[in-house]
Amino acid sequence: MPNLTDNPLIIQGDRTILLDVHAPRADEARNALIPFAELEKSPEHLHTYRITPLSLWNAASAGFTPDVVSDTLDGFSRFPVPPAVRTWVVETMARFGSIRMIPSDDPDYLVLTTDIPLVYRELEASRQMKKYLVPSGTDEFRLAVLDRGTVKQELLKLGWPVQDEAPLKDGDPLEISLRETTLSGSPLVIRDYQRTAAAALVGDKGPGTGFGTIVLPCGSGKTVVGMTVMEMLATSTLILTTNVAAVHQWAAELVDKTTLTREEIGEYTGDKKEIKAVTIATYQILTWRPDKESPFPHFSIFRERAWGLIIYDEVHLLPAPVFRVTAEIQTVRRCGLTATLVREDGCEGDVFSLVGPKRYDVPWKDLEEQGWIATARCMEIRVPLATEHEIDYAVAGQRQKYRIASENPAKYAVVLELIREHEGDSILVIGQYLKQLEKIASELGVPIITGKTPNVERDRIYGDFRSGAMKVIVVSKVANFAIDLPDASVAIQISGTFGSRQEEAQRLGRILRPKDKDSHFYTIVTARTVEEDFAANRQKFLAEQGYEYSITRWDELTGGGGTA
Repeated sequence: MPNLTDNPLIIQGDRTILLDVHAPRADEARNALIPFAELEKSPEHLHTYRITPLSLWNAASAGFTPDVVSDTLDGFSRFPVPPAVRTWVVETMARFGSIRMIPSDDPDYLVLTTDIPLVYRELEASRQMKKYLVPSGTDEFRLAVLDRGTVKQELLKLGWPVQDEAPLKDGDPLEISLRETTLSGSPLVIRDYQRTAAAALVGDKGPGTGFGTIVLPCGSGKTVVGMTVMEMLATSTLILTTNVAAVHQWAAELVDKTTLTREEIGEYTGDKKEIKAVTIATYQILTWRPDKESPFPHFSIFRERAWGLIIYDEVHLLPAPVFRVTAEIQTVRRCGLTATLVREDGCEGDVFSLVGPKRYDVPWKDLEEQGWIATARCMEIRVPLATEHEIDYAVAGQRQKYRIASENPAKYAVVLELIREHEGDSILVIGQYLKQLEKIASELGVPIITGKTPNVERDRIYGDFRSGAMKVIVVSKVANFAIDLPDASVAIQISGTFGSRQEEAQRLGRILRPKDKDSHFYTIVTARTVEEDFAANRQKFLAEQGYEYSITRWDELTGGGGTA
């Protein structure tokens, strides 16, 4: 009989879960929790997870059942699972699918149906839903097709995730196949998890399939998953991405890895306004408008063509205004690609209801063990605040405190020492504040890339970095989403966007492409300042994936080592 005291989880009645990171099966339990629980705190010894309605509904949409969740909790729990938690899991997961959205005889309308009388009465009585739903019988409502997304959004807020089974349009046909050998001469082998992820989204092309979000680590080939989806659907595709550099990179990847020609691919940016069978646009151009009162003129791109697929690249960065139009175009198949579904604006529910639920997720450490992404060593190095800034910090407001701590000049010596330590490696120095980055670049005598760097200059620097002619480059927050950024083996993070978990994941992803040696991720933090708290929040998602940060004080390290 197994010794339950060795089990790593303690499940509490408030639906929090404590993970004893020192227990024998801690890593196994962590991976088992990923589909249905969210990490809240990750101190040294006990990590705190929480089961939320959204985390359970994402699990349900990916095929998990209450029995699977209960068996997982039972299998890893040190003490009996509280009955209230078990009951709540069953009841919450049962809400997914209690309301279905199906077609009606009238193409301008859809039907919302439920076989639970209490749910029907709740919707009938809801003041918010009366604007959209018209009762038609004892168990169903009618709603306008154009309100499809908005209704799903509102019902999620009420705690009723909708199972959308209304049909989707096929869009204009498009001949596209993946090459066996890329134009650059490399064999193109679709990995099992990439094909599984694409198949999980496409499904059987019947009701309830063809929309959702694929969650895969940076460096694991999310772009290839997107192209595999395109091949499976063979339809006109709109790709939305984060910046112009990503537009160019998507275009280059499509030409290199598929049978599409460059003439079949349009770019819709500030410089070009091309609409073709495959069109790649930036979120920025979509959200541009002359003033706050004006409509968004470029939203018309969604109606310019009979799209059969929309790919939302880096869906965790989807701007809030785009949710509005995403609510309107629910008849189009939708694929969200991201390394992490966490959003700092709390809009995870909007991604769930409008783009689609999580269809595929895999623990980062699983791909690491299989050799698909590199092993990464993470270290947080704490440095004292420079003496000349102590008074400024003490009297500053909260936001200014963070900036003073982030721009701490004492960090420069750490960067220089780490670069000396990793001489010969390809190194990225990544930060938030331009003056800080310019000073670092100047001291090192290396180039800096920011959002203002011309594409020609950027390509030249990237080329030198790839060839090994240049070993160190300094990059601003363009590193968060520039998919053309060459792989490195060392990343040194000197500042970031407050407590952004998604940014931390993106930056670690810059060194995760497979290689013959371990990668190193350093984050330099000013000790005993608000930056420590923000760093702890930034690391949450990666801690959830099994990454551990060793925390070292710089003065102890240089004095002979030691961990804080």
